[in-house]
Amino acid sequence: MRLWILLALCAVACAVAPFIGPGVSADSADFIYWQLRVPRTLMAMLVGGTLSLVGAVYQSLFANPLAAPSTVGTTAGATLGALVAIVLGARLAPGGLPFITAAAFVGALGVSFVVAAIAAGRRVRMNDVVLAGIACSMAAGALATGLQFTADSAELMAATRWSLGHLPQVGYSGVLMLSPFALVTVVGLLALTRALEVFIAGEEHAESQGVPVRRVRTVAIGLGALGVAACVAWCGPIAFVELIVPHVVRRTLGVSRRVLLPGSVVVGAAFLALCDASARLILPGRELPVGVVTAALGTPLLVYLVARGRS
Repeated sequence: MRLWILLALCAVACAVAPFIGPGVSADSADFIYWQLRVPRTLMAMLVGGTLSLVGAVYQSLFANPLAAPSTVGTTAGATLGALVAIVLGARLAPGGLPFITAAAFVGALGVSFVVAAIAAGRRVRMNDVVLAGIACSMAAGALATGLQFTADSAELMAATRWSLGHLPQVGYSGVLMLSPFALVTVVGLLALTRALEVFIAGEEHAESQGVPVRRVRTVAIGLGALGVAACVAWCGPIAFVELIVPHVVRRTLGVSRRVLLPGSVVVGAAFLALCDASARLILPGRELPVGVVTAALGTPLLVYLVARGRS
């Protein structure tokens, strides 16, 4: 019963999200609703669902409630790639992609797959993977900071706006570009549900049950990197979605991965759509980056989780 109620609430939230915000005149209503707000809501649903699922998978994989895609350096890599694109000032990459999107995508995947390659080692422990992710994130962050000294004020402003996380969407082209990556990530990770269910009792137990731990670990990190890289490349780093949503679903529906993983997709989609709608209400007439809203909600939760872990 809880599952169906939650699904119904999420469906209603996604349906009404485009219509939340300041009123619009009759002359511009069609354009604002169908070319701005509806595409942004669809983008929020794709990004929120993908990030939340990856967060739930990583928390299961690392057996750590604070695990997140940033653990494998995806966000830091994407930020580095985006800053490189901004400093170079190129507009289009081969294939017609915005250069900042293509560069962020390459940076995110590059850092994440370095960590995924380390995770594929036979005797590697999860703690080693976390440390490798932290090291790669610090290295990418240091390089990104160094690049800022070569940028002018306009480039720094563009980098700052991008790093706050936003859903810049006019029309449906971005939705169509992101959808294949999100679909591959969601379908691939949901296919690992049965194996991840066994991970609850630890890797040794999973191996005793015939689960190919090393293969599952590598595939999960690789698929997570693909989905998060695509989301971050297009929208910038949107913080804490992957941390908040799995905890909400876990407390509402339980710890079973058969419910937690698909539930995280649905709740994550609705959560980010509502956050984007709320951003329109907080500063009417101005665009508040949705990453600011999610960070404002996620920071208290992170503090709470850390404090509870020490008690």
